Amino acid sequence: MSPILATALQLLALVGALALVHRPFGDYMAAVYTSPRHLRIERCLYRCVGVDPDARLRPAAYLRAVLAFSAAGVLLLYALQRLQDKLPLSLGFEAIDPDQAFNTAASFVSNTNWQSYAGESAMGHLVQLTGLAVQNFVSAAVGMAVAVAVVRGFVHRSARSREGAARAHEGAARSGELGNFWTDLVRGVVRILLPVAFVSALALVATGVVQNLAGAHEVHTLSGATQHIPGGPVASQEAIKELGTNGGGFFNANSAHPFENPSGLSDLLEVFLILVIPFSLTRTFGTMAGNVRQGYALLGAMGVLWLGAVLAVTASEFAHPGTAAQAAGGAMEGKEQRFGEGASALFAASTTMTSTGAVNAFHDSFTALGGGATLLGMMLGEIAPGGVGSGLYGMLVMAVVAVFLAGLMVGRTPEYLGKKIGTREITCAACSFLVTPALVLSGTALAMALPDGEEAMTNIGAHGFTEVLYAYTSAANNNGSAFAGLGADTPFFNTTLGLCMLLGRFLPMVFALALAGSLARRAPAPATAGTLRTEKPLFSGMLVGSVLIVTGLTFFPALALGPLAEGLS
Repeated sequence: MSPILATALQLLALVGALALVHRPFGDYMAAVYTSPRHLRIERCLYRCVGVDPDARLRPAAYLRAVLAFSAAGVLLLYALQRLQDKLPLSLGFEAIDPDQAFNTAASFVSNTNWQSYAGESAMGHLVQLTGLAVQNFVSAAVGMAVAVAVVRGFVHRSARSREGAARAHEGAARSGELGNFWTDLVRGVVRILLPVAFVSALALVATGVVQNLAGAHEVHTLSGATQHIPGGPVASQEAIKELGTNGGGFFNANSAHPFENPSGLSDLLEVFLILVIPFSLTRTFGTMAGNVRQGYALLGAMGVLWLGAVLAVTASEFAHPGTAAQAAGGAMEGKEQRFGEGASALFAASTTMTSTGAVNAFHDSFTALGGGATLLGMMLGEIAPGGVGSGLYGMLVMAVVAVFLAGLMVGRTPEYLGKKIGTREITCAACSFLVTPALVLSGTALAMALPDGEEAMTNIGAHGFTEVLYAYTSAANNNGSAFAGLGADTPFFNTTLGLCMLLGRFLPMVFALALAGSLARRAPAPATAGTLRTEKPLFSGMLVGSVLIVTGLTFFPALALGPLAEGLS
């Protein structure tokens, strides 16, 4: 079978699996977040932390709860790393340096999972299990909670008269209230992430992924060399790493390591886990809005952008730029033989179009245009389909921008889901999507201007610039993947990238919740002949165009200095 045909079959199998679970899984998540009932284990958790699960929070209170919980997570994870040498199951590893501990704490709490360390030679089992793996769950649940709160604000009262709309979320948005963060957080972990991750971990173990609490095994190779092969609870962390669009690997080689990703089957399963929640949340949105076609409109826009990225990276990697690549059938540098160009390109596009950051090949070794396509995927804002939760509320923000642009073109007040988009709403939307470009471009400029940035670069010219640009794009967009040619484990990069991760995660949340609260207070406007039908394919096309135009205007000069200059030289 030719590599191109194998790639096409993999893509079809993946799309088929996602389509099969889209409706039931999306409806299940909608039922989870709109149910008036609390499970017994959930009530126990509420009593332990002393919160009222039935209290309703306004946007400011909801945001304070998000920030307080996340700040506590940063402090706890930082402390675990700094005290690692005094904790059990440390495997003899030393305490993590302050700047790297801050970077890692910010990384995992912000759902970025950027790693400036080698997991198998730096982190003990206790830190991996109680620190990193726990944050893989709760940081994903925070993103989902914020997404659902934003949806409540968008659909409040707009769905009241429609058959089949959930009733519970309507009362939650009364007077601008967006629900209860603690309820949303606990339900996301207990009812969605834990059961799906448990089943997924068993499936990964069945494909050969390692799961134990063993230390390093000393083995001797046929040539007489001695190697130390580490074990650990890999499958359990791998499952939530992909499902929660986290991306932080147990091993330094991430999903290119055979203990994390041993075969083509495990590789396809991991890509499925990366995409299943972000794509299915569009169904959740449509169900909560009482009009599933609204969800399909967002799904269509996300699907077009994701498929375009997959095709762009695949085409670049199958191109034959030189004699060695022609002999191999494609650009195989930095890729695993068990995956090849097609599966590597599919994984790379999926991980950079979400906020996952896991890799099964090294993006630094991709062709210039292939690496540039992965970089562009993150620059889109990771909304196609984006991270768990963050992709949905990011796309809803862009939907507001799209209807605003459409309103300018036809001279009408923009509306979305029956709500008028005024000055306050468009200001919140604009601030939300401008945060990450500001962080990316200012961070890259600072690194290129200071000696600390230049000293960390292992390459010069356009490729070296791309490595720095990729690092700040990955951090600010909460992706976590790296070009791997940048020596980023320095106090300068650990600190600046850590700040970019925190600001890139929580500032968009601030503006998205403010936007949702403002829309929740607006009375629905009756539809007229001039109302833009946002459930139609035309709107999906406008949404795709708006994303590409905004991204192109913002990042084209930086791309021209990096991957475009290298690819066209």
